[in-house]
Amino acid sequence: MSIVDLTAAPHHLPTLAAWHQAEWAYLNPGETLPMRIARMQSYLQAGLIPSTFVYERQGCLAGSAAIVACDMETRPQWTPWLASVFVAPQFRRQGIGGRLVRHVMAQAGAAGYEQLYLFTPDRVAFYETLGWQPVAEEIYRGSRVSVMRAQLHDIETA
Repeated sequence: MSIVDLTAAPHHLPTLAAWHQAEWAYLNPGETLPMRIARMQSYLQAGLIPSTFVYERQGCLAGSAAIVACDMETRPQWTPWLASVFVAPQFRRQGIGGRLVRHVMAQAGAAGYEQLYLFTPDRVAFYETLGWQPVAEEIYRGSRVSVMRAQLHDIETA
C-alpha cells in the first residue's frame, strides 16, 4: 500500500474522474465526465498546486485526495484547499481516508503553507478527528456545507 502523486500513476485519472463525478456531480452542475477529465488533466503538471495523491493497495486504486488553490469561488481569499477526498467503497473503514488527508496536510505544510481549507456537506466529524476546525457554514451550489480549516504546524504523514 502506498500514496503516490497522480503524475506517477496517470492511468488512474479516468477512474478517479468517474468516481468523483458520481460522488459530487451535484456540486458541479453542468460539468460532464469528459469536462471533469479535462479539468483533472491539470493535476498532472509539475508543482504542488494543483495535485492529486492516490492510494494504491497492491496496484489497485483505493482512494484519492487533492490540493487545489481554491475549491469554493465564494471564498477566493482562502488558499490552498484539500479537495476530492474519496475512498472506493470496498476500501472504506480501513484508515485510508485519514492517511490521504494527513498526506496532503503534510505536503502543504512542507511547502510552507500554514493552513489548509476544505468544505464538506457531510463529513465534519471525520475531519475533526484529524484536527480540522469548522469556520463557517453556508449554502453552496444548493447544498448546506461546512467550511473547515486545519493549522499545518507539526503535521506528520501516516
